[in-house]
Amino acid sequence: MEQSARTRDFENVKAQVGYCGIWCGSCVVGNGALSGLTKRYRELLDTYGVLEWGPDDFDRPAFLKGLESIQGTPACVGCLRGGGRDNCEIRTCALSKGIDQCSKCDTIATCKYSEILQRMRSGALAAGLFVKAEYADQQELIDTWMPELKKRWPCRILFMEDS
Repeated sequence: MEQSARTRDFENVKAQVGYCGIWCGSCVVGNGALSGLTKRYRELLDTYGVLEWGPDDFDRPAFLKGLESIQGTPACVGCLRGGGRDNCEIRTCALSKGIDQCSKCDTIATCKYSEILQRMRSGALAAGLFVKAEYADQQELIDTWMPELKKRWPCRILFMEDS
């Protein structure tokens, strides 16, 4: 059986924690959930004819264009593989120091990017993403996060069978 794009996207990022500590497997852009959700949403609209009988003030063409745009957004491969923001200061700094996570930096206490890092991490947490604590074991965290991810919306679509 061929692997779905969503499953392939998730497999690509599920073991990846970015330089900033954000678990890429919990991000809907990288793990395939966003694309999968928009596809399923369109299927529901078509199946139930919502586009024909929906509210009169509903701008169907604009809505469909938005869904297509979101569905066409390529999955992020994670910053460790060149994805994410092109000009990410965190990635640039970590690469210049030869480390794969800020938590491994000797000068994190005096980091000139600490405000950016905190903003990224707190934003990720607010959005429901998982963020690695400084000295936690990455694989143990991922093993702990996986069952939680399976319970969460919208990411649980990752674990649904394709129809």
